[in-house]
Amino acid sequence: MTMRCDILTLFPEMIRSVIGTSILARAQEQGRLDVRVVDLRDYTVDRHRTADDAPYGGGVGMVLKVEPIARAVDALNADGEPRRWISTSPRGRRFSHETAGEWSRDPRRLVLLCGHYEGIDDRIGAVAPWEEVSIGDYVLTGGELAALVMLDATARLVPGVLGDPSSAVEESFVDSLLEYPQYTRPAEFRGLRVPDVLLSGHHAAIRAWRREQALCETRRRRPDLLERAAVSEDERRRLEALDERVSS
Repeated sequence: MTMRCDILTLFPEMIRSVIGTSILARAQEQGRLDVRVVDLRDYTVDRHRTADDAPYGGGVGMVLKVEPIARAVDALNADGEPRRWISTSPRGRRFSHETAGEWSRDPRRLVLLCGHYEGIDDRIGAVAPWEEVSIGDYVLTGGELAALVMLDATARLVPGVLGDPSSAVEESFVDSLLEYPQYTRPAEFRGLRVPDVLLSGHHAAIRAWRREQALCETRRRRPDLLERAAVSEDERRRLEALDERVSS
């Protein structure tokens, strides 16, 4: 399977510098990821390559113009490929691990439009069926960082992108739990030892320890996640008992 993506941006080098390194670069070399970077300024018509203008009604900042986006969309649609249209926006629905999983399984080509300045001319809704998506309740200097976060989180779930398939399974937010603590050599550092169970070679005991630690970490840091996690009644009772011991 290959994840296919078009990224529409005013700053193509910002995108290329990231997708040209590490796991994303290797995924492209292996044919697991196909990313095309589209410079919106290539679809302007004036000699200054103007892609933004002052907002109607007044106010500070600039607004991305609809015409370059429309021309870029028309050019993309010329190949007839089905696409899923995503616009980065702080007013969009929240991006999550579940969102990344859904996108990684979608056979359509993903389009990520990087918002900028004070926003995008709202008439882009007539150009394509955009889904507005946000990575958090804060404002960035541009949508490129948000688009890269979405791309990275989604691409790593595509089969074959990560070297070890289990890496995408045994991590935070899978099953709505945070990941258990991790350790590596040395076994002791400044008087702090790695838990003995991890050195035991007893795989069943290690799995049980990791599960318990994931539950405890989630309970301590993100108790809201436990509401939708697959937690057995016995595990819930053990967590409640732990809470009682801590509070007493």
